[in-house]
Amino acid sequence: MKKSSNFKEYGSWLEVLFKWLYPGIGIKRWIALTGFGILLIIIGAVSLLAEEYRITQLLDVVVVLSGFIILVLGIKRLITAFIPASRGRELVDILYQRRQLSRGPRIVAVGGGTGLSALLLGLKEYTSNITAIVTVADDGGSSGRIRQQFDILPPGDIRNCLVALADASTLMRDLFQFRFDDSSELRGHSFGNLFITVMTRLTGDFDKAIKETSKVLALRGQVIPSTLNNVVLSAEHKDGSITEGENKIPKAHKPINRVYLKPDQPTATPEAIKAIQEAQIIILGPGSLYTSIIPNLLIKEITEAIAAAGAIKVYVCNAMTQPGETDNFSAAEHIKALIKHSHARIFDYCILNSGEVSQEIVRRYEQEGSCRVINDARNIANMGYHAIEEDVIVAEDVVRHDPAKLAKIILGFIEEL
Repeated sequence: MKKSSNFKEYGSWLEVLFKWLYPGIGIKRWIALTGFGILLIIIGAVSLLAEEYRITQLLDVVVVLSGFIILVLGIKRLITAFIPASRGRELVDILYQRRQLSRGPRIVAVGGGTGLSALLLGLKEYTSNITAIVTVADDGGSSGRIRQQFDILPPGDIRNCLVALADASTLMRDLFQFRFDDSSELRGHSFGNLFITVMTRLTGDFDKAIKETSKVLALRGQVIPSTLNNVVLSAEHKDGSITEGENKIPKAHKPINRVYLKPDQPTATPEAIKAIQEAQIIILGPGSLYTSIIPNLLIKEITEAIAAAGAIKVYVCNAMTQPGETDNFSAAEHIKALIKHSHARIFDYCILNSGEVSQEIVRRYEQEGSCRVINDARNIANMGYHAIEEDVIVAEDVVRHDPAKLAKIILGFIEEL
């Protein structure tokens, strides 16, 4: 029994050892470089100490120094590769996964809120080349209070996307989403929002705060605010009235004619434009049409960059209408609103949900003033877009997009590149 146990341990050790030989991990080259440096040091040292092998003293010294430099470089590279590991998995598995994800497609996702977070959860299993471009027009809840008290951009939607892309432990992700209850003076605030706020005060810059928080959470990708300007979202309703404030717009319960930002010409974040230009796939949504997706497109530079991009461009339409924003909207009406606020070539494909929702859930949504979005694929085709009807939702207590289903459909576009 003892021999059998030892054999199993030996076999397990060999299995781990062979994993280091997987192609693409990026470790073998640094091990070889380190070994080459050691070899040069040995050759040079032997030549210096043994006169019969000496060529010239100067050349031997050069060989030893060269070996030392190569050795230091190899060790430094090895340490850099080893540092990210240690989350309870085999180091070799982590490195192999990181290397494979780094070769994934370059994807840009534009939006905000919980819809964009769900999309990111699915995409990060296939690639780490993800850029989430997130609206900063939120002024409700914890984000709104922080925005007023500390005069910084709202961190809420940013936080959700950071947590969605995080490769940190479950405990760390839960910590960032932890929300204080009513018994505390911090009631309603999430820990993540407070963390980003403190980081902003320490670094003196909201953008730097996001980058530093990204390091803490070990992101598979990056999260970028669409603008660093302090913008306010306003809505002009069809009756001519105006509602100011992202949080107040749905509460007005009036049909929306258009939304706009104040100031009216905010500057796009340079990193956002660069990511769009380099993207292979650009995704809009899912998320609140007027308060999560369109605010990003009201930034002229972002809309122009997306329209000009050679990437495959996809709009993920919501499965359910949103009270106060898209009451009784069909999928085609969602698209018309997008085009009205941006550009006709802002996307090429539209993903529509064809999955079933139970009558019980439908009735519950109807009581809240929401209904299923009508999949008028023919109207969408007549507008010049490709409608893709797939079951992309999970409907339990609420109807939401399934991260895995959505990611598989989007990654299927890679074949067209």
